[in-house]
Amino acid sequence: MKFFKFLLLLIVLGGCAAAYFFYVPYGPSTETFVDIPAGTGTAGIAARLANAGVISNKYVFEAVRATQGGVLKAGEYRFDHPATVAEVYARIAKGDVYTREVSVPEGFNLFDIAAAVEAAGLGTKDAFLTAAHNDTRLIADLSPGAASLEGYLFPDTYRFSRHTTPDQMVAAMVKRFRAVVLPLGLTSTQDVSRTVIMASLVEKEVSVASERPLVAGVFENRLAQHIPLATDPTVIYAAMLAGRWRGTIYRSDLDYDSPYNTYKHAGLPPGPICNAGVAAFRAAISPAKTDYLYFVADAAGHSRFSTNLKDHSAAVQEYRKATEH
Repeated sequence: MKFFKFLLLLIVLGGCAAAYFFYVPYGPSTETFVDIPAGTGTAGIAARLANAGVISNKYVFEAVRATQGGVLKAGEYRFDHPATVAEVYARIAKGDVYTREVSVPEGFNLFDIAAAVEAAGLGTKDAFLTAAHNDTRLIADLSPGAASLEGYLFPDTYRFSRHTTPDQMVAAMVKRFRAVVLPLGLTSTQDVSRTVIMASLVEKEVSVASERPLVAGVFENRLAQHIPLATDPTVIYAAMLAGRWRGTIYRSDLDYDSPYNTYKHAGLPPGPICNAGVAAFRAAISPAKTDYLYFVADAAGHSRFSTNLKDHSAAVQEYRKATEH
């Protein structure tokens, strides 16, 4: 009789222990990250979780694996509250990896995006820039001979895991470009390349959406009359490419002989200078039909448009007077 009582006690205690390990939430109450490299087996995953304090016992995780099955996904996982072993297992089987946000506003160039990627803890600026220059095959049908993916990394908010490579990041941004921009009305290789360049100029020159078609129209009029575009953002971009940008435009920048310097070279620059948004692309595709050849910002942040140099010079003087006070 005593033996049976003892056996019953063992069964009860074993059941309680099993219930504790399987069904009682365990784990950190503060943010904890667990990295599971590709190819890690069940025992390795269980050990990592136990060592991080996410689960109380690695063998219980292995037991759940034996009953649940499924494929456990590699990646970085974030745990910030206690959970049962079954809940932890379900997250890893689902691939609920932790992602980091990379915001790419309209007008960001390659250097800006690279800095944002590095700030998000997703790699170095240099690694991203290398991918953006090496992976031009992604746009070979849109811009043959492109030197980089500048202009084709669509502005949006992206979420990447820590294991996402720079190649995968730029591929996601180009994919977004194709999904959003191409349906706007681009019909040929020549149209795409030229329009992407024009949209990037419009994006950098004006922030008021209603004025973008007018600015695009000014650029088209100047191109038609072989007048240099003389736009400051191209000078800035040329300086950035040369590693000489100092935060403001100097006379030496205006004199710098780069094909991107539209003060020295007529026509469009050889490539985009930033990654434009939808409004700039719409303006580049359908520029306003006017006689304007000049524009300058006014004190309110809008643009003043002129058909001749005399009126433009007067508008420039007004702007300078307004900004002196």
